[in-house]
Amino acid sequence: MTWIKHHRLSEQCAGQAEALLREGRAEEARERYARAAEAEERALDELAPSKAKTYGITAVSAASLYFKGRRLADAERVAMAGMRFDQLPQFARHQLRHIMQVVWTEDVRRRADLCFAPGEIIVSVDGGQVVPGGAPLVLVLEKVATVSSVWQRIAEFKSGTPHRRRGPPKKSIQDGFRPWLFHAPPGGYQFAVAIQRPNEELLQEPGDVISGFFFRVLRLVCSGSDKDFAEAVPTPEYRETFLKLARNLAPTGKVFDTLKVKAADDSNAVVLDPEVRQEIGERIRALRDEKPHPSRHNTSYEGTLCALHWDDDWLEVVAKGKRMRVHGVDEQVEDVIGPMVNKMVTVYVETDGAKHRFLDIELAE
Repeated sequence: MTWIKHHRLSEQCAGQAEALLREGRAEEARERYARAAEAEERALDELAPSKAKTYGITAVSAASLYFKGRRLADAERVAMAGMRFDQLPQFARHQLRHIMQVVWTEDVRRRADLCFAPGEIIVSVDGGQVVPGGAPLVLVLEKVATVSSVWQRIAEFKSGTPHRRRGPPKKSIQDGFRPWLFHAPPGGYQFAVAIQRPNEELLQEPGDVISGFFFRVLRLVCSGSDKDFAEAVPTPEYRETFLKLARNLAPTGKVFDTLKVKAADDSNAVVLDPEVRQEIGERIRALRDEKPHPSRHNTSYEGTLCALHWDDDWLEVVAKGKRMRVHGVDEQVEDVIGPMVNKMVTVYVETDGAKHRFLDIELAE
């Protein structure tokens, strides 16, 4: 058989695997991914050394498919063999290094006395103050916490839990979807997030379901239509919370330029940048379909969020040396606004000059 015949067989098996995965038949999907990888490796053997670009693409595909089939040793073997090819294109070398790192991380997790759900994600930040392999600690901690909040909110939504405004998730969510942070290969600054499960019995399709919906929500927030978003997330309170958490992930451009989120075994990333952040903010503010009172107007202030009092329904911002109290925060979500305390924010209000009513708030840097 020729390269093209092996490659087409691989594509056919991979398509079948994806369909099985959507049906929740994870074990069958892994077996079909492994068959796709075997066909792709046979295609690799048919290539002449002069076909460097095709070789690189095929090697990456075979290693990635072996990883999806959970045949880690084969994924590592193919990746390492590809790396030894002198004419390997730089893009393929970079992707094979990434696959090898993911394989090693997965192997470490398997050896640990812990159980993790499938569906690891890679988060990377680039530009600005970020350097390869390093980033400001406050930035990293903030993004890690926000990713964790998004994941737990999605777990709550998919399990039918009513929308939560205050306090932590219920214990079953915390125990069933506990995020772990793992090292990821440098390229800007990257980290991997995996979800610990309490026992092997729970390590079934829920991890894939939550991970898949995580990406679906982010894509709908960043580039989807309001109609598609509403169909995927029918509950308005959840839609608003997902929008606000995604905006918290996106950069302003002052500290870093881009945040990317992708599956560990997929090169297609959801990209958040300052333009996406601005568009999300406009969608959030459009949710309040209200016109200001004739004696009031809408405006915004930038300053430090210095106080937040849920019970008394207000927050305070120090803007230009003056302390300003804003009322009407009772309906807001704690894990969206809480992390902003003592940080620079932009608060949007309806004001008559003396009193300020809350409309929206976002980090200013």
